[in-house]
Amino acid sequence: MDRAETINPKIAPLNQSSSVNLAMLLSSRLTRCLALSPSTTVSSTTLQDIASNQDKGVAKVILKKGKTQLFRDGSPMVYSGAVDRIIGRPPPKTGEMVLVADGTQKPIGWGLYNSCSMFCVRLMQLEEEVSGDPSCALNMEKLLETRIDAAIKLRKNLGLPSANTNAYRLVNSEGDRLSGLIIDVFGDLAVIASSAAWVEKYKQHIKNCIRGLSVIKSIVWRPSTEILKEEGLDVADLAQEELPGCSERVKVVENGVSYMISLDGQKTGFYADQRENREFISTISDGQRVLDMCCYTGGFALNAARGHALDVIGVDTSAPALELANENILLNNLDPGRIAFMKQDATVFMKNAASKKELWDIVIMDPPKLAPRRKVLQSASGMYRNLNSLAMRLTKPGGFLMTCSCSGAMTQSGQFLAVLQGAASMAGRKITVVRQGGAACDHPIDPSYPEGAYLTNILLRVV
Repeated sequence: MDRAETINPKIAPLNQSSSVNLAMLLSSRLTRCLALSPSTTVSSTTLQDIASNQDKGVAKVILKKGKTQLFRDGSPMVYSGAVDRIIGRPPPKTGEMVLVADGTQKPIGWGLYNSCSMFCVRLMQLEEEVSGDPSCALNMEKLLETRIDAAIKLRKNLGLPSANTNAYRLVNSEGDRLSGLIIDVFGDLAVIASSAAWVEKYKQHIKNCIRGLSVIKSIVWRPSTEILKEEGLDVADLAQEELPGCSERVKVVENGVSYMISLDGQKTGFYADQRENREFISTISDGQRVLDMCCYTGGFALNAARGHALDVIGVDTSAPALELANENILLNNLDPGRIAFMKQDATVFMKNAASKKELWDIVIMDPPKLAPRRKVLQSASGMYRNLNSLAMRLTKPGGFLMTCSCSGAMTQSGQFLAVLQGAASMAGRKITVVRQGGAACDHPIDPSYPEGAYLTNILLRVV
């Protein structure tokens, strides 16, 4: 008898298809066995695991019910009203790392604690990020290096610095996920602005990260004393620091326009956030009469002149700023007969000009921050309305008014356009919105923290 005929008739012969099915079945069973085997369990790193391995215990900040999602979505500022309780003995001190957890004590991320600030934790990294790459978890030095490297790469991808622009923002606080830290670069100088207690704690490491950049030759450390006072720090210990080789004045170039800036000036010394808006002014100024109100060191006025404006006037109350503005005329080889700066109060100047029925083709209104806090928004709205109403009266029918607000409270309220409409009614003019802008692209904003948006720039046609 043929060997094949001795096979149990209850077992069907295998064809090619059934051979494949059997192989798949065996493979599936083998995979299940391996999965169940204790020696082959897959381990995953969690924030809780890393915290458990710390030499010193890591405290937990437990969020109230209903507050977790906001921070799980990435909002970096954990305000005290969102906290239910803190687990840890002794309690965490300002600047220490803590876990931020939901009501079941499951961590959603980690951050830096502050016992005095209304923002008791600044979240630095979320749980899912730790699972994907645990190298920075509960390691502030490593996180700083990683985030600053990412900020450098972003600016490089944006074309900064370049042959015609060497003044830009390298780190933009929450927008670069380093809340409380701002770094502006002016040529070979870095100005570091600190507005959080943790930034002061890690001052030396931040300096080391920036000192490692080949282009940087000197560093200025500029603490925001009023904000740091609210962070619970002794402002008497917070003096501005400079590294050797740093001068008080620096020459920079932005979109081909040269500026002499003073490190004793406002904020970090230069408003790089208006770079794209200043460049736009240069494109619409050919043959126009331009008035630059609250001109500071002449950024908009200089761009208008470079754009072949017929004549340009800049007005400001700061004598040191105007001194630099006049130096900038010479620095750019501009005709002093076509551009001039005046020291005068904005309201006084505009009222006098209106009484003489003077008109300009383009008026720029860029006042200082009028609403530093939300509680003064109503009174600030009145000031914005009055200033813009006067500016509209000085704008030639069919001309442009570029008006700005650098007040975060105003920008975030969404009321600026309504204020401008009120200003138009006061002036007896009609306006249309031609362009809306904000801070330049090197000032990124985290959408989970819309409070980071502060600058509004609106171009109006006034008829």
